[in-house]
Amino acid sequence: MIERAALRHGANGGGYGPTLGFGQRGRLSYGGQRRTRIAVLIPMSGSAGIWGPSCISCAQLALNEINRHRGIADREVELVFLDADDSVVEAAVDQLSDLVEEGGVDAVVGMHVSSVRQRLNAALGGRIPYVYTPLYEGNEQAPSCFTIGETPREQLAPAIRHLASLLGVRRWALVGNDYVWPRASHRFARDCIAATGGQVVLETYVPFGLDEPVELVERIASARPDIVLLSLIGQEAVEFNRVFGAMGLDRSIVRFSTAIEENVLLATGADFTRRLYAASSYFAGLKTDANMSFVERYRNLHQENAPVLNALGQSIYEGLHFYAALMNERQQRGAPIRWRSARGGAFHSNERKDNPIYLARADGHLFSVIERLV
Repeated sequence: MIERAALRHGANGGGYGPTLGFGQRGRLSYGGQRRTRIAVLIPMSGSAGIWGPSCISCAQLALNEINRHRGIADREVELVFLDADDSVVEAAVDQLSDLVEEGGVDAVVGMHVSSVRQRLNAALGGRIPYVYTPLYEGNEQAPSCFTIGETPREQLAPAIRHLASLLGVRRWALVGNDYVWPRASHRFARDCIAATGGQVVLETYVPFGLDEPVELVERIASARPDIVLLSLIGQEAVEFNRVFGAMGLDRSIVRFSTAIEENVLLATGADFTRRLYAASSYFAGLKTDANMSFVERYRNLHQENAPVLNALGQSIYEGLHFYAALMNERQQRGAPIRWRSARGGAFHSNERKDNPIYLARADGHLFSVIERLV
């Protein structure tokens, strides 16, 4: 069951998501049987709001599947959605803190930027399980926080080696939003680039709210890189790619990202996605049995209203199934945790996951997978 919600349009073209009002506090009881209540924190506004609809839709599929299979610990599951955009997250943190304090939520599953994760860890203090689902910078050690996404070591190291060999790129520009994940990723990328004989000719960071990236694109053009490692978030990546293509830089400069997915391609437009590569553990077009089954179930549930599938939405689907596996199964000491997934993989610890990594090239609004790297 999903908490009743009204739909609100996100800022900066951020899409639609539930805005929740809490009329009842504390643990809910229905016919004497308490439900498991999970707070799902995803961006529904701001630059990252573009990911909201696909995250919600993937969460609905996971909820449907979990509740059809006896829920979690034989309890029906209920989801409470909160807007986790960086610009408004304090309100979500306050609401979540109240719910945890009063026993009104059993766990948190979140897909949002790392700065929000840090705030949530401080507020939660390890009191309930917190499953953080997207790619991130690594080295998360907060109590009861499970990070199931890829790290730079998994994504960047093999991708940079492969791109340097495949395309002969040597001069790199590193461009990202100014917060923990881009900076940590780019520190790691510098070593990988040096190991291939390359050099970084530009490294720059911009605050959230990048509406007119012309000056940024001009700085890149002046640096004359062969390739740009792009770590901009959501709508800001869209605006950047449009300007980058409109100024003709896509004719001579490759773009590469670990955070650009099908939502950003769709919003960018096919004319501006040439020579754009991505590394991820999931793409909607993967021709694996697990993914084709996932896509079929997703489309059967949502029909023609289904938002585009992508790595970040799929990560919320995984996060809910990960929590169900954590609660439903008696884990053998030292054994990895496995859960229902569209990509496969297993969780050993926050620093060790058996996630596949693929390299793909943008083909209009979709990604064509070139090969599996890991």
